[in-house]
Amino acid sequence: MRRQWIPMDNDFKIDVHQQKLIVYLALVFVTFAVYGQVPQFDFINVDDDFFITNNSHIRLGMTLEGIQWAFGSIYGQFWFPLTWLSWMLDYQIYGLNAGGYHLTNVILHALCSILLFALFHRMTGAVWRSAFVAAFFAFHPLRVESVAYISERSDVMSAFFGMLTLYLYVYYTEKPVLIRYLSVLIFFIFGLMSKPIVLTLPLLMILIDYWPLGRFRTHGGNPVSWQLREKGLFFIFSAIFSMITLYTQYKPFASSMKQLQQYFPPLNLRIANALVSFAGYLEKTFWPNNLAAFLALPDQPPFWQLVASTLIILILSVAVMAAVRSLPYFFVGWLWYAITVLPVIGIIPIVNVSARSMADRYTYLPSIGIAVALAWGIPSLMGSRKMRGNILFPASILMLLMLALFTWQQSGYWRNSMALVNRTLQVTKDNYTAYFIRAKAYYELGHYQRAVDDCSKALHLKPDFAAVYFSRAAAYDQLGEYHLAVMDYGQTIRLQPDYIEAYKRRAIDYSKNLGHYQKAIDDLNVIIKLEPTYARAYHNRGGVFFLLGNKLRGCFDAQKACALGDCELLEMSKREGLCP
Repeated sequence: MRRQWIPMDNDFKIDVHQQKLIVYLALVFVTFAVYGQVPQFDFINVDDDFFITNNSHIRLGMTLEGIQWAFGSIYGQFWFPLTWLSWMLDYQIYGLNAGGYHLTNVILHALCSILLFALFHRMTGAVWRSAFVAAFFAFHPLRVESVAYISERSDVMSAFFGMLTLYLYVYYTEKPVLIRYLSVLIFFIFGLMSKPIVLTLPLLMILIDYWPLGRFRTHGGNPVSWQLREKGLFFIFSAIFSMITLYTQYKPFASSMKQLQQYFPPLNLRIANALVSFAGYLEKTFWPNNLAAFLALPDQPPFWQLVASTLIILILSVAVMAAVRSLPYFFVGWLWYAITVLPVIGIIPIVNVSARSMADRYTYLPSIGIAVALAWGIPSLMGSRKMRGNILFPASILMLLMLALFTWQQSGYWRNSMALVNRTLQVTKDNYTAYFIRAKAYYELGHYQRAVDDCSKALHLKPDFAAVYFSRAAAYDQLGEYHLAVMDYGQTIRLQPDYIEAYKRRAIDYSKNLGHYQKAIDDLNVIIKLEPTYARAYHNRGGVFFLLGNKLRGCFDAQKACALGDCELLEMSKREGLCP
């Protein structure tokens, strides 16, 4: 193989292999420098508690029981077994030390960047343009949420397998044999089992077939037939995992169609917000200013914003289509962005997430398309090679350093829940989600009145937010305001009739704090109807019956609780002579 050399000065030259080594080292070094503070950060009280710190299954570790649970269970409307296993491995190594989980995220992000560079260099042979794509991806502030947020492990992990899948696909196209094809398929499935967001990879394979691989020119026969023959199995797995995702998202709510429908705003509104989000992510890519977590679009975007977003999308789409033959990288980059952002843009709502929400993490894969368009498009629009070297190269370095600096600053806001939510409230307006999250942070710190105040602010902005009523009720309980707590539990139940925890807490208040025993029994009856195998509900109901002097019903419930694994009440009642 002929070695390529790049002159650096009169004394030495650097060949391609040395250039690649420099790029690899730079990507790793700068990524760890930018995110070096993240392993010192804490868990965030949004999802980290649900997925990890309060999830007893994670503490099973890498055991047979843990692996069986990861593959065989749906937890919180999610099925991503490889992500569960990665957290279990972290727990086995680090326990509940948040820094270890953060470190794993940073490592995976660095590996994604390395694979991205390797992918585009293998396809194009262009070292520095490929390096720009990888660096733009690695150092951009929009990546912070995916990297610094432990609960978004699924982003960096699925992207790692996704990049590996595309790299192996390119390897397969160089010599299409079965073993290479199977390796592509296996890692594609691994990506889907980390997060189904990579279900668009078969379409990306078709894109890179067009450019830079040029397989549409070199491959004989009908392009539709050979693409379907080659990618058909990948599309089948994409469809299977799409159905699994829809099932896990909506199955828990199928019994309450009224509740399920609240996640489905009218289609015209979803399309309008999708157009605004599509353009909004482009704006954030080129001007990453005042980034914040927990963003939400308004219920109805302003008309001018909808028109402007639509015009931007149409103009850019027409431009790249017009130049598809002469500037194919614009076409591929634009479609890469559009295809990968489509599943997360809100047309298909995600349960427990606002159908109109935006999030920086949704740009993790789409941003690569923009980077590709910039890396190959801008040099092609400039004149001489000398001009590109004298102007474009230093300008690119300066831009990437600026992005890295902004990323370091942005990642600092994720050090704990309070810092994150205070930053969010600083740069957003009327953000009811942020008030709710800060209320949870205050609650964990024991500042219960402040938690009540922030919950009230959130409810003023969004009066139908069931979880906020529940959180305010819990804070009222800590303050001894049991009547107010009962009222808020009631509002929670009114908005979400199957909110079992609200019934549990209200039953405790009724029986232990307010002496309304029959009302406590009524709530416990609902819990048992919703969850017939919940032993503690029988235990508590039996205790209330004993307080009312109804030994027969109390003993029945004590025996039922014991049969389900909770024998505490039965043993106590026998000691006191209440039950035979």
